[in-house]
Amino acid sequence: MRLLVTGGAGFIGSNFVRRTLSRSQTDEIIVLDKLTYAGNLANLAAVSKSPRYTFVQGDICDAECVDRVMDGVDAVINFAAETHVDRSILDAGDFVRTDVYGTWVLAEAARRHQIERLVHVSTDEVYGSVEEGASTEGHRLDPTSPYSAAKAGGELLIRAYVKTYGLPALIVRGANAYGPHQYPEKLIPLHITNALQGLPLPVYGDGQQRRQWTHVDDFVSGVDVVLRRGALGQIYNIGTPERDDELPTNLQVSRSILRTLGKPETLLEFVPDRPAHDRRYRVDPSKLLALGWSPALRFDTGLTETIGWYRTHEQWWAPIKSGAYRLYYDRNYGDRSRLLAV
Repeated sequence: MRLLVTGGAGFIGSNFVRRTLSRSQTDEIIVLDKLTYAGNLANLAAVSKSPRYTFVQGDICDAECVDRVMDGVDAVINFAAETHVDRSILDAGDFVRTDVYGTWVLAEAARRHQIERLVHVSTDEVYGSVEEGASTEGHRLDPTSPYSAAKAGGELLIRAYVKTYGLPALIVRGANAYGPHQYPEKLIPLHITNALQGLPLPVYGDGQQRRQWTHVDDFVSGVDVVLRRGALGQIYNIGTPERDDELPTNLQVSRSILRTLGKPETLLEFVPDRPAHDRRYRVDPSKLLALGWSPALRFDTGLTETIGWYRTHEQWWAPIKSGAYRLYYDRNYGDRSRLLAV
């Protein structure tokens, strides 16, 4: 297949690109990425010389650019998105533009070019906080943050295009992904790299939020299964099928990082909680499991491997952190004077 992968220089998208080109001898990939702060061509260095790989710098909101790169493509996988909740709280505009308007641009182009399949990558956060049990694909959407609301809006457009125009689209709702090459503002890479630098590890509120962590390798293998075997018009949850007692709290994750790196718990820094912070996420991946998908990594193993990767790849993350901004909120939230360079 000839694939267009939007957001392919980001964390999850680049992993999908590397995996696909290494496992297939025939698939061709065009990566479209705007190269915003989280897009990094270093993530694609391993495939940069492949004759089956092409990179185009561009914005999914640019209809002319999207129309040009979609010509001759069989399928589209849309990883392109603004994703960081804290950033969405400070300024929701970019999230609405990329996650809603950009999705509409892709859907329109896919319809014109009669694309065989469009896989839209969404998030478990569209379900909102799930205090018990697990969200199935039929549960109502109840987004909390501007980020998750924008992702829900993009989803609804895709679903409307499926019903109105017969767009051959599928949606995946992924649990929290982690692993190598993740931009160091998300919890796990931020806390690993801060610990390595001897910097405080900020913990929101009491740190008792629970997440269903899914290693990026398992995440993209799920996307690939949906691309090749999923039923058109369907939604599939991606998340490891671990028991409730295997869902760690954020504080437990932070302590595991410190313990693995031999760092003291005095580096933990409890900070005011994020506004409307969802307490717990968990999705039911039964539909995806029925397609033959099976995750390979348990969280404890994946976290240990991820810590090892960041420990030995300082040349990747140190330049990013030297110019990156960490988001620390005061009790009024949204005070831009509290954006601290690290």
